[in-house]
Amino acid sequence: MRIVVFALITIWLSSTACSKDSEGKNTQSDVPDSTLRGPIQKPTSGYGAEGSYTVAEIAFTNPEYTDTQVSIFYPQGITSPRATIFFSHPFGGEDKKYNIELFKFIAKKGYVVVFVPYRTVDTGIEHRYQTLWEGFVKAATDYPAIIDTQKVGFMGHSFGGGASIDLAYKAFTEKNWGTKGRFLFIMAPWYSFNWDSERTTQQQLLNFPANTQMITQVYDEDIINDHRMAIDIYKNIRIEESEKDFIYFRSSTIAGYTYTTDHVMPSSRKAFDALDYYGVYRLLDAMMDYSFNHSPAGKKIALGNGSLAQITMPSYHGQTMAPLEVTDSPVAKYPQSKYQFPCSRTTNPRVNYCE
Repeated sequence: MRIVVFALITIWLSSTACSKDSEGKNTQSDVPDSTLRGPIQKPTSGYGAEGSYTVAEIAFTNPEYTDTQVSIFYPQGITSPRATIFFSHPFGGEDKKYNIELFKFIAKKGYVVVFVPYRTVDTGIEHRYQTLWEGFVKAATDYPAIIDTQKVGFMGHSFGGGASIDLAYKAFTEKNWGTKGRFLFIMAPWYSFNWDSERTTQQQLLNFPANTQMITQVYDEDIINDHRMAIDIYKNIRIEESEKDFIYFRSSTIAGYTYTTDHVMPSSRKAFDALDYYGVYRLLDAMMDYSFNHSPAGKKIALGNGSLAQITMPSYHGQTMAPLEVTDSPVAKYPQSKYQFPCSRTTNPRVNYCE
């Protein structure tokens, strides 16, 4: 069953996946900044605007996937460790170029991000989780002058979104990471498993540390992952409503360009556009400022509970992108038959929590 499940994702991703990156040590990213597709360009001020740091990169051999490199993107010239995001990529997204603009954005803002590739074709789900975990831990252990484990965020998309729950729980409880700031940023998650833990996913969800914040995002035109998986995690995780938001994205057409809210957003490999910057990077920027620096302004954007500042998207010549929909009581809008991976599939270890 699992082989069939992942083969389907592999087929879906094969048309856009990139080739392997070359190895590098202490080098700036050699991928140039991209102009956004569509009429709306990057914000020039406030959350979501690019930072002033130059991006540096360290790469080392991936402990559980030795044909690849773990990458640490960080602000060049820093003299003390910085708050760090541990990013879990979607299935098939082994190449760092898939989300290179996100990694560069984080580093330019003065933070660190760790990217660990896991195998697309592997022995099982558990080893993919282990690959991510071992890579994250080695990065934190070997580079304490760069990575501040007292302030951490776990961010993931699709398979990586589902995996981030277990990995974050381990880091927060077993490693005591995030004592001065911790959050989850989950995008269009696939099924959530628990790996190498005596606790079930439900026990994990009910025992996250009290200072955890969370953003969950789902995308209207996603036909891959049933939104019920995201809804399940959001409703069952024990985080105060004031410290978490569920955010729904709708597509827009502005000046003849369609901003598509499908499963692959955000990415740098398909349609890198204003949805990435205003819908993802802006909220992440604000979340990092709130979680790590306790900024009230950051909370209004990241966890604004539907405030105008949070939901308003940019305009172009009088045409405005569809606002974000924010709720603490999410409900699935479409039947499970819409999705390639419905919540009710027996592969889902949390099938009993589907609504």
